[in-house]
Amino acid sequence: MFKLLRYVNIFLITAYLLFACHAWAPTELKRPPLKVEFTSFVGEYPGIIAQEKGFFKAQGVDVELIYKQYIQLEIANFSAGKYDGIILTLGSFINLSATNPDIQAVSIVDESTGADVVVAQSKIKTVADLKGKKLGANLGGFSEVFVTEMLKTANLTSDDVNLVKLEASEIPQRLKNNVIQAGHTWEPHLSEAMKLGGNIIFTSKQTPGLILDMIVFRGDTIRDRPEDIRAFVRGWLQASAYWKANVQEGNAIVSKALKIPSNTISLKGVNLIELGENQKFFQSSNPNSIYKTAKIYADFFIRSGNITRIPELKSLFNSSFLNPAS
Repeated sequence: MFKLLRYVNIFLITAYLLFACHAWAPTELKRPPLKVEFTSFVGEYPGIIAQEKGFFKAQGVDVELIYKQYIQLEIANFSAGKYDGIILTLGSFINLSATNPDIQAVSIVDESTGADVVVAQSKIKTVADLKGKKLGANLGGFSEVFVTEMLKTANLTSDDVNLVKLEASEIPQRLKNNVIQAGHTWEPHLSEAMKLGGNIIFTSKQTPGLILDMIVFRGDTIRDRPEDIRAFVRGWLQASAYWKANVQEGNAIVSKALKIPSNTISLKGVNLIELGENQKFFQSSNPNSIYKTAKIYADFFIRSGNITRIPELKSLFNSSFLNPAS
């Protein structure tokens, strides 16, 4: 009897200890979703497809995408820590790095090969016709560099026009109201401008390699959540490849998510950058290297007074997230 009681006691004590160990075992806290902001350029939409098709989840990361139209305010919110990541043009990224150096671009998402345009009133037929006219652009970022490159093709400079600071979404109505006579924009705003009688006089097809969009993360997020960022990049690249292979389905997914007409969604003039191209862009020996184009922007912003020092370009780009975890 006593022997039986001893075995029962041993069993109870063992069960208690096992339960106690399990109860006090540290539980892994679920990380909050990566909060990433994007705007209304079609090249930034693969994130929507990655979210809707479950590519981010499949890669092991929860993502909260935030869609906004006015990029300048969102850049400030990103700097203030409201977002972990943001999709920025190379020019805007270089500009931001002057005041917020603890950021890094981890992947290139698209190259504009015709999607960025300067649309003008019907009476403006050529770039040369812009002399003395009001030209809308988002000054202080890639938009200003783009229109400056356009003006060069007609032997004009920014002194030959009146530059007006406007977001791409504002261009159609400002053209209609004659606040400006031409402006830099893209879809879906371009379709609106064309319905109002607009006339395309210049596109980014004429400035190859100049306009690139990138995934940018805050330094603290990169240090604290490297595997989440790697998973985000993989999911995004998967979505880019999927959209290119399934254009109509991709367009429908974006149309439904953003509640915009599908006929305003087009990959024409946009090259969604996949893994191999991404890796080439980050090679300094490549003639189209990201570092060489970044230097063009940095030099322009120094001359224009937007920034006071040339940033350390090597420290601003981190291509390690394009590679498998070591």
